[in-house]
Amino acid sequence: MNQLTKSSSFDNFASSQSNNCRIWKKIAPTDVAADVTQALGNVPIVRLRNISPVCLESECLLKLESCNPGGSIKEKNAVYLINHAEEEGLLAPGGTIIESSSGNFGVGLAMVGAARGYRVIIVVDAKTAPPFRRMLQAYGAELVDVPLHEADESGSMQKARMKRAQELAATIPRSWYPCQHLNPLNFEAHSYYTGREIAAHFSSGLDAVVVGVSTAGQIMGIAHYLLPRFPGLQIVGVDVEGSVIMGTPPQPYKMTGIGLSFFPPNLDLSLLSRAYVVPESLAYSVCHTLARREGLLLGASTGAIVAGGLHLARELGPNARILMINPDRGDRYLETVYDANWLAHNGFALIEGEHLDHAIASLIPVYF
Repeated sequence: MNQLTKSSSFDNFASSQSNNCRIWKKIAPTDVAADVTQALGNVPIVRLRNISPVCLESECLLKLESCNPGGSIKEKNAVYLINHAEEEGLLAPGGTIIESSSGNFGVGLAMVGAARGYRVIIVVDAKTAPPFRRMLQAYGAELVDVPLHEADESGSMQKARMKRAQELAATIPRSWYPCQHLNPLNFEAHSYYTGREIAAHFSSGLDAVVVGVSTAGQIMGIAHYLLPRFPGLQIVGVDVEGSVIMGTPPQPYKMTGIGLSFFPPNLDLSLLSRAYVVPESLAYSVCHTLARREGLLLGASTGAIVAGGLHLARELGPNARILMINPDRGDRYLETVYDANWLAHNGFALIEGEHLDHAIASLIPVYF
């Protein structure tokens, strides 16, 4: 196991922050948060024991970012980018936040917008599941739908949504469009929050961190913070079949939270030791198995991330310590991933028992 250098405590976080923006106070776990934006991070980390025999030989750990106040890791991006926009004068009282999102980042922006009194407009499409729509509206966000006929050649709506968000931002006074997919500050949120949290928890040793890839904010923030400090640590990316990020052929896919129809500008493949491109049926099967064997009802992308992490554990051998990042909760997928009719309608057959172990073992890593 690679030994990690000792990192500073949460009390010293501010001293090493970027000069590009003001330092925002992080709270210790025992403090009372001034508002919901101060209540992020310091989430539980749990050890998986029952989903696979490999968990009896290695430490397969899951960081439950689903325990953030709004249920996802993307709230960290939302708070960080809004704080920066306010500091730079890009967003002021009475302003409007506009973004393209299929779910969690939009929810994060809506949550912060509600707390700070901003109008929030989220551009969505047919892939945006009903629970996400209801959550966004419950926070007071307005939804703008992009029609299906604007999908690109791979069936993705991402480019069309981004175009519509840009058009809205150009016409609505005092608006701000963070553009999570292209914003170079996107990954800084996860250096500031997630990378530091991992360092503080695992000062005694860690072999790998497994992270889903979409806008690349999470994986690049974690990599930029941890790799200079922890020699030998492996950063492992996870994508979904149909996405083009890892150079695999484009095709339609239902997964939200990971995957893109274009290569994210923030992603530096040289920082990754390997990646996994996971079939949707396998990802959803792992989700169901996590719920039934581990008592963890988690989001769709977590199934893909855990599949990649379990394969990595087999490759690294006994006593490996692997941390996987769980981005969100499973309750927002009850009408899709956890619904038998939705699975059958979309042609997804769940894999169980030894067949699931075999499917995970059959994954082929992508190396860079």
